[in-house]
Amino acid sequence: MVSVTRAVFGDLPLGAGTVEKFQLQSDQLRVDIISWGCTITALEVKDRQGRASDLVLGFAELEGYLQKQPYFGAVVGRVANRIAKGTFTLDGKEYQLAINNGPNSLHGGVRGFDKVLWTPQVLSNGVEFSRVSPDGEEGYPGELKVWVTYTLDGGELVINYRAQASQTTPVNLTNHSYFNLAGQGSPNIYDHEVTIEADTFLPVDETLIPTAVPLGALFTLCGYERLMCPLPPSDCKRLKKAGHVSSMYQLCPAQCLAYREVAPVQGTAFDLRKPVELGKHLQEFHMNGFDHNFCLKGSKEKRFCARAPAP
Repeated sequence: MVSVTRAVFGDLPLGAGTVEKFQLQSDQLRVDIISWGCTITALEVKDRQGRASDLVLGFAELEGYLQKQPYFGAVVGRVANRIAKGTFTLDGKEYQLAINNGPNSLHGGVRGFDKVLWTPQVLSNGVEFSRVSPDGEEGYPGELKVWVTYTLDGGELVINYRAQASQTTPVNLTNHSYFNLAGQGSPNIYDHEVTIEADTFLPVDETLIPTAVPLGALFTLCGYERLMCPLPPSDCKRLKKAGHVSSMYQLCPAQCLAYREVAPVQGTAFDLRKPVELGKHLQEFHMNGFDHNFCLKGSKEKRFCARAPAP
């Protein structure tokens, strides 16, 4: 049995509208979602001892979401992640998007889907949000109708995305929640165990754009020494920065002529195919964290992709 309640969360400045909060609750979990950005503000589940705890980062009041913040819990789009220099070519025409992240366009631009008021519709086991993104919004071509549905099924939260465009246009929607599975009050996630079923990943440049790099330069830890390599020093520094690392890495001259965009995780810090404790793994590879795309294996059928339990 799922209950759905509706309440006012706050009013937007200058009479721009009222933001509502929808609380979905089953016997096993509770999720709060607001109509501003389709944002998940709380996700409460019970631990092994039956104690309920909120697992996502968010704000108790609307004001927090109206300030500059890292997309806490929001739906981002039209395109999640970065588009290099905010430009792309489609059907022979070049489009210029809004720039909002260094030289690039991030998560839909200056006023992406996270910064708009969506229209809600209550369902028996959840809530559906919809909006129409007009032709040219943030530089994207075509009108885009979007529906995002949150439903509860026992202990499972299901998010469904649907979009309909008036012409060909890029669409890549996702939810941008930040999780701490140890619950509210836990200081960090370093004790979380992470597994990602990916044989390859996308290396990135200094602005976090995926880029082709020499295979031999891909993050094989070698203490604080580096072998000789034909790569210029500027490329070595770029690779070091792109990997979010603080140590030097072995570069193999025999492979430096082979370039590709998808890099194998084998022998790198990105090999998470077997469970690793996050804090120890980052410390071992002298990394601050991951901000990369992992390339999942397999077909489009439902399958194991990743797991991240807390102790």
